[in-house]
Amino acid sequence: MRIIPAIPRILLPISLLIFAGITAGCNSHPSATQNPPPSNPTPSQPAPPASPGQPQHLNPDVEKQRDEQNQQARGTLNTDAMAAIGDTRKAIDAIASGDKDKAMSAIEDATGKVNILLARNPATALLPVDVTVEVIDVAPLDDKDVKRLIASAEAAVALHDFPAGRLLLYNLTSELRVRTFNLPLASYPDALKQAARLLDEGKNSDASGVLQTALNTLAIVDHVTPVPLILAQAAVGTAQKIQQSDKATAQALLTAASNQLRRCEELGYISSDSPDYKSLNQEISDLQKQLKGTANTTAPFERLKADIASLLKKLSGKEHR
Repeated sequence: MRIIPAIPRILLPISLLIFAGITAGCNSHPSATQNPPPSNPTPSQPAPPASPGQPQHLNPDVEKQRDEQNQQARGTLNTDAMAAIGDTRKAIDAIASGDKDKAMSAIEDATGKVNILLARNPATALLPVDVTVEVIDVAPLDDKDVKRLIASAEAAVALHDFPAGRLLLYNLTSELRVRTFNLPLASYPDALKQAARLLDEGKNSDASGVLQTALNTLAIVDHVTPVPLILAQAAVGTAQKIQQSDKATAQALLTAASNQLRRCEELGYISSDSPDYKSLNQEISDLQKQLKGTANTTAPFERLKADIASLLKKLSGKEHR
């Protein structure tokens, strides 16, 4: 658990709320309504929280989604922009070793690559040069614990205790996050020119500082996919496969999908007023009623899967900067 330094006496209630909220999150267990019955192969269950210092064991469906998005994101990286970043690092290293000529050559190489990129991409502001893909699934599984954390976060923000609020909000995270680091075409060329000028003037330390600042200010863009929605999608897919052989488990899986959709809303990934949210809830409810009869449910299942996939694409396609 993160150690929080001493804070002013007036914020003591917030610190107690943080402790209570995080403790609840660490000790939470799945509620009976959030998980499929034991007979289900658990496609819709999140992996249990990892112990401190231990690797997290991911749900197979979440892991598959992570690998797919990682491959897709890496396919978007711009090799020329990456090379310009590499040249910038070479220049910094050369300045540190006192080789001014080598540093200037590296800056010129980087400038040439960036100028070509500008010519090729006149309407593009950012070019991806690196990416990280990770699953952050630390939100409590119990609805009551989630509500306690939300109340604590709201109280912290009301008191302008934003550090405490950030910590609490982090503990409401359940997402697959693709973070892309981008070379900003608008400002990077100017940084290279400024570094070259400083190097010519013999201000090696200043030149190195400008280059390091340019590397440290790569633009970050996040794309987020809610884990509960991935689990809902998996539950619906499994329910469709077993609907003929085990209707009871198929019903339970649809209930699990509905609960995961509600969890997605509780954690703030979708609004309860959203047409997508209302439509999916209604589709699941209608499908559960149809499963009780003898009607063909192929079309409703396919429509539900398509709508979940559409929502996943919409949410993961949204940029967070």
